Amino acid sequence: MGLIGKIVRTGRVAEKTADRDPSEPDAVERLHGSLQLRHVDVGSCNGCEIEISGCFSPVYDAERYGVRLVASPRHADGLLVTGVVTQNMSRALQETLDAVPAPALVIAVGDCAVSGGIFLDSYAVRGQLSDLVDVDFEIPGCPPDPSQIIGVLRCVTGR
Repeated sequence: MGLIGKIVRTGRVAEKTADRDPSEPDAVERLHGSLQLRHVDVGSCNGCEIEISGCFSPVYDAERYGVRLVASPRHADGLLVTGVVTQNMSRALQETLDAVPAPALVIAVGDCAVSGGIFLDSYAVRGQLSDLVDVDFEIPGCPPDPSQIIGVLRCVTGR
């Protein structure tokens, strides 16, 4: 069977991080000018994703403020979440959040993530992001402008 067989036998593995020690600083206090984010699309129209990619283009260059997108939640300080949470993505969202080292920061980007947007009453929707996880920052807009997104990210990093 080889590698494919091992993958099938093992399945998906997401380790839950240890519970937060109250004596530790919260996510914003521990960043010290640097922010590594894992982007998670839980059911968006991709409008917010286009604006997020614009944030990291040479025009806006979010990396100059110490913000980076990372490929693994295990390397992230928090999540940058777009879209209204669909039935199919609610479990994946929770597993991704569990894989982020505590304390995890959650930033809701766009009206769908913040309030459910126009899709909130759909049969395929579980709800807005704050119904399922604790949200630290909200960036409203449909979609929000890159300057709005960067403004919040700068506020978080203190730069």
